[in-house]
Amino acid sequence: MNVIELTRKLVDIESITGNELAIGRFLLERLRELAARHGGRAEAMPVEPERFNVFACWGDPVVTLTTHMDTVPPFFPSREDEEFVWGRGACDTKGIIAAMIGAAGELLREGVRGFALLFVVGEEKNSAGAFAAAKNGRGSRYLINGEPTENRLALGSKGALRYEVTAAGRMAHSAYPELGDSAIDKLLDALERMRRVPLPRDEVLGAATLNIGTIHGGRAPNVVADSAMAEVMIRLVGDAAPLKRAFEDAAGSQVALREVLCIPAVRLNALEGFETTVVAYTTDIPAFGGAWGKPFLIGPGSIHVAHTSEERVAKRQLLEAAGSYSRMVRQLLSS
Repeated sequence: MNVIELTRKLVDIESITGNELAIGRFLLERLRELAARHGGRAEAMPVEPERFNVFACWGDPVVTLTTHMDTVPPFFPSREDEEFVWGRGACDTKGIIAAMIGAAGELLREGVRGFALLFVVGEEKNSAGAFAAAKNGRGSRYLINGEPTENRLALGSKGALRYEVTAAGRMAHSAYPELGDSAIDKLLDALERMRRVPLPRDEVLGAATLNIGTIHGGRAPNVVADSAMAEVMIRLVGDAAPLKRAFEDAAGSQVALREVLCIPAVRLNALEGFETTVVAYTTDIPAFGGAWGKPFLIGPGSIHVAHTSEERVAKRQLLEAAGSYSRMVRQLLSS
């Protein structure tokens, strides 16, 4: 398959976070074939039961190309028109996987060795695959991570701080609210205080932001709610510690604030000959913790359509990305 065909094939394999087994098996088989033809090796790297990363290398890896296999919900299959491939994961990040495999094929046909491919699970939720890979480094000195940057090297990416905010109350008939204790009222009051916390700004990364992503609670309109929960995501641009203290104070004593995830903002590296940008999202790079080398961030597609019903990637950018990845590997190997 060429890069376009492989992108569509990958998009059509549903791999919402936690359900990466089918795409992992597909990629493992494909990379074993590529390894067998060019004197490399490919393996599954266990993460959890029924979940594994896929790793392939040709020689001792100096440069590793990596991205994630999982997607956000909901799944919808691929289609294409003259300009784009559409579908869940088209740009985030199945087109990137296809471009990296395309680059590997090009490098191997030229006799280049000393690089690897690493495709991980769980990036969209908790970076489980990257954290597992960080414990099993293979000596790589450079890590090229793929996320949608419109094929420009990102000089930095925001971090992420995620909370679950829960409240407990007491049920009662809604005609007599004084007999109950509304968990929803407590939750809404806490969320409003959290929304008023001043957020910092960074000269390079821009402003930190807060999003209340989900709210659940209650039994029925005529019942005072005995439980409620919200999920909150803050995009970090600097040290998380002051913000954590501020959110703990703002949440108050009537709710429980549970930290689910904290990934720091990162400053990244440029490379001669590549345009640069800055991105507001979080990646697997902090979870790797330097175990796979000095990080770079680049990939085809726009983050503005990732996670939407209009997700797509330009065919032109997919082909450009395959060339960019192979060029980066050559430059880094020569350095």
